Amino acid sequence: MSERRVLGDFLRARRDRIQPAQVGLLVETGRRQTPGLRREEVATMAGLSVDYYIRLEQGRDTNPSMAVLDALAAALRLDEDEHAHLYNLARGVAGRRPRPRAPQTPARPGLVQLLESVRPTPAFVLDQVSNLLAANPEGLRLLSGVGDWEPADRNLIRYVFTHPEARFVFEDWEGMAMDCVAHLRTVQGNDPGSLALAALTTELCAASAEFERLWAHYDVRTKRGARRVFRHAGLGRFALTSEILSTPDGQRFVAFQAAPDSPDSDALTLLGLVGDGVPSCSEHAERERP
Repeated sequence: MSERRVLGDFLRARRDRIQPAQVGLLVETGRRQTPGLRREEVATMAGLSVDYYIRLEQGRDTNPSMAVLDALAAALRLDEDEHAHLYNLARGVAGRRPRPRAPQTPARPGLVQLLESVRPTPAFVLDQVSNLLAANPEGLRLLSGVGDWEPADRNLIRYVFTHPEARFVFEDWEGMAMDCVAHLRTVQGNDPGSLALAALTTELCAASAEFERLWAHYDVRTKRGARRVFRHAGLGRFALTSEILSTPDGQRFVAFQAAPDSPDSDALTLLGLVGDGVPSCSEHAERERP
């Protein structure tokens, strides 16, 4: 994808999702060829000329002012995360920031020590595109099967969309998948020229129809802590809440906690005790088939 087009792609995706009635426009009789708002409708609501708005969508104008961005955000009904994403895309395209070429950075030593100190709480260290830089044993057991991959291939989003056990592990797989893709769109806003992001999204669009659909849908959401229900072949079902600590260099420490003195907390304790003999989720699924 051309770096000059990412801003226009976002604007187009957003106007396609807004129906005229949502913004108080009268819908004329007859069939509209545009799925959402027309370019001229967005331009009018934002107080811009149609020609200028078209240049923005086509990547022929890459330096809109803050006032223009705010007007577009209001016209397209952007939420806080989407508004910030619009700013980041415009800044990144105008600045033409160079693509990073450095190899994958190892997990920070302090975060690796923290992984051990929080046990039996499952925890990972992720980079911006969710490469799994490090994990404690409970973290690897939580994502059943990810430890079978080579370390360089371990990526949380790749796991969600391509590993056969992921749909069992995450009870709300669709919600997890949507959050993962929305996070990558946020990363794109922060660094439109990221080679790591481009490689991952190209790979997953080819490997997963679900990823390709969600990527085209263009949700944008900053990764925050969330409650998720996990399933484990040996321990059953348990609910955990994630906490995320971010570092200035883009690494994220993610820990999954259970409510104190709860069955979920007991499950985490057992997760720290299970060994390699615990059956995999795929084996569990095989046993449950009639």
